[in-house]
Amino acid sequence: MDLCNIQDLRALLGRHGFRFSKSMGQNFLIADWVPRRIAAESGADRASSVLEIGPGVGVLTRELCARAAQVVAVELDRALLPVLAETMAGTDNFTLIPGDALKLDLPALVDGHFPGLTPRVCANLPYNITTPILTALIDAKRFASLTVMVQKEVAQRMAARPGTAAYGAFSVYMQYHTRPEILFDVPPDCFLPRPKVTSAVVRCDVREKPAVEPACGEAYLFRVVRAAFALRRKTLANSLMTSFGSLGKEGVSGAIEAAGLPTAVRGETLGLEEFSRLADALKGLEQ
Repeated sequence: MDLCNIQDLRALLGRHGFRFSKSMGQNFLIADWVPRRIAAESGADRASSVLEIGPGVGVLTRELCARAAQVVAVELDRALLPVLAETMAGTDNFTLIPGDALKLDLPALVDGHFPGLTPRVCANLPYNITTPILTALIDAKRFASLTVMVQKEVAQRMAARPGTAAYGAFSVYMQYHTRPEILFDVPPDCFLPRPKVTSAVVRCDVREKPAVEPACGEAYLFRVVRAAFALRRKTLANSLMTSFGSLGKEGVSGAIEAAGLPTAVRGETLGLEEFSRLADALKGLEQ
């Protein structure tokens, strides 16, 4: 069965009475080059294991199983479980877990299913959970890399550089923990049903240690980052006042100067090193 052939795919879905769910952001790949290339770029091999979120009918899953030692897929839509039972029948290195990936104990899943292997993530992520699931996967602190297909706009945010329109708190978070690289675009005509937006595949190699290590710690650093983007069109000093008003305008301005930054700088222009210096300066004033 060719899962990327529209006739075969429609027949498969028809046999199981499956209907697409807009609320779950379901778009199945019908261009066979896409899952092949995603799997190839993921780094999956016989020394590694792969967690897939939202396998759909299994088109990417099959490619991953051909490369990795073990593949575990988490599928929320119970209507797809019998479909996957058919398409993945006889695949010895595949495990299907029904449920919501956002509610799973991801460290326990990895430790239980992938002993002795290098855990990776590879997935065509449902559009409606992209940011929270990426955050959960990184916070699990188990994966060597995340290779995901997301909306192109989200991919651009993940890899955006300081001073660009796409750059924001999520960019800083992703780059603090990983090295995001946009690999290629996937146009809407590669999917059924056809989405209204272009997608992109991003590979994020997880850093062995964070890009910066401020003395104030990660939680405080991202309190500062979120505040810096709170009033995007305002100066950094005005934006920081939303969370650090107790320091007063002079205190906030003093911290900016202590971090070696111009007093009129905007938060959207700061890189990780500058955020690190700023966070330590602010923490020093609050102690």
